[in-house]
Amino acid sequence: MLQLLIGLALFLGIHSLQSLAPQVRQNSIARWGPLGFKAVYAAVAVLGLYLLVQGYGQARLGPVVLWTPPRGMQHATILLMWVAMVLLVASYVPGNQIKAKMRHPMTLSVKVWALGHLLSNGNLADVLLFGGFLVWSVLVFRAARKRDRQSLHSAPEGKLLSTLLAVVVGTGVWAAFLMGGLHLWLVGVMPFTRAV
Repeated sequence: MLQLLIGLALFLGIHSLQSLAPQVRQNSIARWGPLGFKAVYAAVAVLGLYLLVQGYGQARLGPVVLWTPPRGMQHATILLMWVAMVLLVASYVPGNQIKAKMRHPMTLSVKVWALGHLLSNGNLADVLLFGGFLVWSVLVFRAARKRDRQSLHSAPEGKLLSTLLAVVVGTGVWAAFLMGGLHLWLVGVMPFTRAV
């Protein structure tokens, strides 16, 4: 569990610099230079992700059950994951209406992903992992929207074709996780059945 907590702190901490601690980021860039900062950033992020994955995997071997979600929550998670995948893809497809409207679909995708998984997972490790990402995404999204309001730059209008592309590709990614076995391969759990 300690490994999971350290991994979360490193991974989410380094990904919070731009939004929650911009002065620390600027001071680090000034001290190490842009390439040095990117190298340190990448190293901390990779180490944090490694510890997070290892710690979560270890914690799953001896789960501490906080609550048992009703079966219907798994269905809610699957629906929310479709929304999360569309938002994720929308952050990469240029000129789509989702990105134009939401401004930060990647952060929203993390928020929806974390919330969805909190609904259907009641172990302590799950609550720490998904709860940590949910709190992080709420804070980062709030800071990003505040920056948007201060910059007074209006978002470019999105195009329908790009929006449809984001929805179709996002749905394909969602289907690969749900029915194509990608979730089972990456996480070791099959949606709906929780089969290992």
